[in-house]
Amino acid sequence: MHRISDEQRRIRLGRRHLLAPSVRGDTPVAVADAIVALHATDASTVFLSVCARLTDPGVQAVEQSLYEDVTLVRLLSMRRTLFAVSAELAPYVDASTARAIAAKERRTFVSHLAEDGNGLDERWLAEAEEAVMAALAARGSATGSQLAADVPALRTKITVFPGKKYETVQGVASRLIRVLAADGRIRRDRPRGSWTSSQFRWTASEPWPPLPATEARAELARRWLLSYGPATEADLKWWTGWSLGDVRKALAAAGAEKVSLDAGTGYVAPGDTAPEPAVESWAALLPALDPSAMAWADRDFHLSVDHRAALFDRSGNIGPTVWWNGEIIGGWTQRADGEIVWRLLTDPGREAAAAIEAEASRLSAWVGETRITPRFRTPLERELTA
Repeated sequence: MHRISDEQRRIRLGRRHLLAPSVRGDTPVAVADAIVALHATDASTVFLSVCARLTDPGVQAVEQSLYEDVTLVRLLSMRRTLFAVSAELAPYVDASTARAIAAKERRTFVSHLAEDGNGLDERWLAEAEEAVMAALAARGSATGSQLAADVPALRTKITVFPGKKYETVQGVASRLIRVLAADGRIRRDRPRGSWTSSQFRWTASEPWPPLPATEARAELARRWLLSYGPATEADLKWWTGWSLGDVRKALAAAGAEKVSLDAGTGYVAPGDTAPEPAVESWAALLPALDPSAMAWADRDFHLSVDHRAALFDRSGNIGPTVWWNGEIIGGWTQRADGEIVWRLLTDPGREAAAAIEAEASRLSAWVGETRITPRFRTPLERELTA
């Protein structure tokens, strides 16, 4: 078996994730494909992740890709999480992961409708969905509130988990819109407010062309290995949310090769065993939930165990991170006055300090007057903000 060291893994990360200045991308789509999928639960993460890797960072290019060209699209997919992927990759993500999640979302919603006991069923849901699509056809795009004003069914309330201690009354609008989006019939359009807002408008869309799920999982696994390999079965299972059986079948179908790691056995894409050429020293300020920090179950090769308590929230979400040559060495945030501040959890030396300062200036320049607060707050980020 070929052996790939932790140092080699960090070199791969810097080059393949477009983090070293000499390998940065020219377009948001190039960035998205380099890291396969961008976390999109927090609207600002997409912009921050892309711009950290662009030669010429700026909000306009990302908005153009998301809302005008629609070459970047958001899908409820891996681990039932919202991701943004290139339109070219989207059918594979949809067939490998999103279809099953959409079906489960619909089943759960229909079950809650039935439990309410007011005669709401699949027929009622289908009629309500068609009314929403008609309203969108008339408006072009609309917020959830605007759709609720147009479609009386969206103002319906149901009792969820009746008779249980956690019984609650909920409106159906957000659930119904979520089901339509998961099915690919509608997509998120420009939000109200700035690029950091999650109050999206909605517009009609077309479902992705169907692909065999096994073929789609193999292709997604192959691309993921090219970006994140070497990695373990557990890493791919964590990232996708697939069963272990599906992970193993996908790795086999993708032709994945076993390699020896500093700790255990991993996999790479077919033929991807040669040493990676080193890149220049690099620093990066990456946002909360950035894929470079979140894509592995085992992050020991780039993150010290001693740093985790400060950088993660209680649910396992990582906050904004400071990187030096493939390792996470601290965290950063933006204060209310716009200042970018950071704290290093280890001393990387003068060269690193100067590079981090330069990256903070670069970030501040394109962010401008916008203020960013991560959706998932971590201990270090809160301390820095205060």
